Amino acid sequence: MSADRLLQVILAPIVTEKATFVADKHQQIAFRVVADATKPEIKAAVELLFKVQVESVQVLNRKGKAKRFGRFTGRRRNERKAYVSLVEGQEIDFAEVK
Repeated sequence: MSADRLLQVILAPIVTEKATFVADKHQQIAFRVVADATKPEIKAAVELLFKVQVESVQVLNRKGKAKRFGRFTGRRRNERKAYVSLVEGQEIDFAEVK
């Protein structure tokens, strides 16, 4: 895995009420990742970007909803999420990351 690929794997952290609840209860951080990302790539990318040790990665694919805009039918984009569990005692502080 090249460093260029690892820098492109993680798109953004997910900061929602549900993601915050999961982070507090299960010590997992949620990220939006590219559609073809694998678990080893996600693990390596988080360890490279945030300088932490990753215990496990859980990935889910969410299908985009079909929505109507007046008389037109549209579709929201498909999304791939990764829930990353960190090793005990480690944490990611998004305020400090550059």
